[in-house]
This record gives sequence, C-alpha cells and structure tokens, in this order.
Amino acid sequence: MTDALVPRADDFDEITQLLALAFHGDLDPELLEVERGAFEPERSLLVRDGGTAVAHAGAFSRELAVPGASVPAAHVTMVSVAPTHRRRGLLTGLMRRQLREVRDAGREPVAVLWASEGRIYSRFGYGMAVQQLTLTCETTELRLPEPASAEGTLRLDRPAPHQAELARLYERVRADRPGWSSRDERWWAYVLADVKSLRGGATERRVLLHEGPDGLDGYALYRTKEEWDRSGPRGEVRVDEVVAGNPAAYQALWRLLLSIDLTRRLSFRIAAVDEPLLWLVNEPRQLGAHLSDALWVRLVDVSAALAARRYATDVDVVIEVTDDLLPENAGRWRLVGGPSGAECTPTTAAAQLACDVAALGELYLGGAGLGALAAAGRVRELVPGTLAAAGPAFGWHRAPAPMEVF
Repeated sequence: MTDALVPRADDFDEITQLLALAFHGDLDPELLEVERGAFEPERSLLVRDGGTAVAHAGAFSRELAVPGASVPAAHVTMVSVAPTHRRRGLLTGLMRRQLREVRDAGREPVAVLWASEGRIYSRFGYGMAVQQLTLTCETTELRLPEPASAEGTLRLDRPAPHQAELARLYERVRADRPGWSSRDERWWAYVLADVKSLRGGATERRVLLHEGPDGLDGYALYRTKEEWDRSGPRGEVRVDEVVAGNPAAYQALWRLLLSIDLTRRLSFRIAAVDEPLLWLVNEPRQLGAHLSDALWVRLVDVSAALAARRYATDVDVVIEVTDDLLPENAGRWRLVGGPSGAECTPTTAAAQLACDVAALGELYLGGAGLGALAAAGRVRELVPGTLAAAGPAFGWHRAPAPMEVF
C-alpha cells in the first residue's frame, strides 16, 4: 500500500468509483461531468493498494461567511475509505495530513465540512458549528399574512440564463449570513446543473424571480412532483434554496411556493434554524421542522481565525486552548475584539476560559452559545463571571445557516 499521493486530474473517474462504493450510489455520466468541473486534484490526497484507489480526501477552495466577514476556508469533501480497507488508520492519516498541509500553506485559517456521521470528525478537532432544519409540510394547513402593499413582480424561468444576476444577489445576501460559502462561476455551474438522476421523479428545476423597485431582490430554486390520489391532486413542491434581500421579496416568494396549483405538500431540505418562515405561517408546528447537524468547523489557525471574524459586543478574554493535532494552536490566547475588528495574540496572562479546539469551532460562526457549551462541559470557566461577560460577544444577529452540500 502506498502513502497518500496527490492524484492527477484523470484519476477523477477512479476516485468517484470509490465514493460510489462507500456511499452506496450509482455512477451517472452526466453527474460525473458536472462534478469533474469542480474537482481540484491539487487539493486531494489518494491512497492506492496494488494500484487500486482505496482511500481519498479532498477540498474545495472557497470562502466562508463568518460574523462580519468572509474568510478563505478549506471545504473538505469526497472523504471515503473502501469497505475492504477500514480500520487500518487510512482516514486518520488522510485527515491529519490534510490539516497539516492547510496549516502550513497559511492561506485558510479554518476548514469546514458536512459529516456523514458526526462522531467521525470530532476526533480531528471539528466542532458542530451550524445546524439545519428540514421542513416537510401539508400546504393546505398553512397561511401567510397578506401583503400590506404591492410586492413587486414574480416570474418563472429556467435558472441558467439568470446565473449572473443570481450570483450578484447571492453574494450581497451572503455577506450577512454566516455559514454561506462563496460561489465562483465554476461553482455556480455546479449548483445550477440539473442532472436528471437527481430529480427523484420530479420536474426540471425552476427559478422563481422577484423583482422590486431596484431590480432582482429575491429568488427561489425549486421543482415540483406530480401525484394524485382518490381525492384529487397531491403534488409536491421541493425547494432547494431561497435567497431574499428584503422581507417583501421573502414573503412573496414563499406565498407562491406554498400555493402552487395541484400541489398539497412542500419540502425544504436545508432551512436555517432562524428561518423567517417559522414566524410567518399561521401554524408553525405544521411545518414539520426537524433539527439536525449541518456544517462542522475546524480552526486550523486559532489566532488568525479568531481575529478574522467580528464580535457582537466588545470582548477581552484569555482562552487556554488544547489541540492534539496542531500544537501551534495550543496555549493561551488573548482575544480583544468587537463589532469593528479583533486581534488574537499569544499571552502568558492567566486564562479565564479553557477549551479544546473543537469547542472553538462550535463557537466560531455564532451558533453555539458559550453558556450552553460550558453547561455541557465543553468550555471551563476559570474566572467567575467570564461566561456572562464574554458570552454575548460570540453570538451574532443572524444564526449561521448552511446553503448547499459540497
């Protein structure tokens, strides 16, 4: 068995065969071509045994919105080990090497991923930073308030012709939503690709556009699925994403999505925990909200990461950090920051809080509360009163949210 090597671009097909085996999927030529366009071989690590690919880990080069800023982040992806080679330390070796290479490159202070199982990545210093809601509802039971005034114009189309204007609106809204990742042209092509094998019997994807006085200020990507029973139509609306620059656009989009003719059900797989829809509908429990983990964050460079984000209130605190994999992160750090900026420097001063690097990942996007982590034993208060004083600073006015699985 060889050590992990950086693969070539033409190793992509073999890597996807390994992924299909590990994640119990079939290879679709159309989907492979879409994914090939996003693949970054120079950011991948591949292990072979006798010439056969048996383990892989990769990353995408994107930016991640964090409270008050956007930072380069290694978007870890395509992690798999062949069933025949489990329990041999291959995953551990790949994850350790990947973290070391990201740290040594010095460009990305954080790494982020979706976990197939949460217990896998906490071993490598990742903390659950973002949760998501899945909404599944009967639309006949739901009503939204009537608009107070004219809301603008709604129109339907195929998404691809609108890629440029969707990208401009997305980037504008992303600045205020921790957890959303940047999308260059390559990534937009991936997001908007409408592969038939992924439709699950539904229609092609459509885009619902909302135009206000100043142009496009909201859009929704969705598809519908036909279904009938003895009582009549029971079609389903499957929402992929909703992006709105103001409340009027958001409400107008949802008002239509919840009332499409011949449909009776709606599903929204990746909703925010503070999704405004929860406070708009007349019967919020009818939304069938289910909470689960979404993004896991790993601080690769504690000092750079904590200095990169903004803080809701002024904070001046010394944190003692443990990190078994990246010892450069271990030690005492003084964090001084607020809404306009921050700095994080090593110090010999007495620590006021203590935690491991995974707890910092959980705090990083403003989702987990410092008090909640302390109650769980994940953060220790060494100086009484520190939790109450520092806790509000780590929050943010919008909850972090995921956007798409990468």
